[in-house]
Amino acid sequence: MQANVGGVDRIIRIAAGAVLVGLAATGTVGWWGWLGAVPLATGLMGWCPPYAIFGFSTCKMKS
Repeated sequence: MQANVGGVDRIIRIAAGAVLVGLAATGTVGWWGWLGAVPLATGLMGWCPPYAIFGFSTCKMKS
């Protein structure tokens, strides 16, 4: 698996995922808040399956 999620994209995914999971854990939002685990995981791994399927990447290109 080659990284396909870059800097700003990773930060947004991790932050949004953590907020959703936190809200779900405290009961502020419903069960759907646990879906925040998906962007949290892809942000932490730096790899997103749909990005790989469609050949998309937000990582900077190495020269």
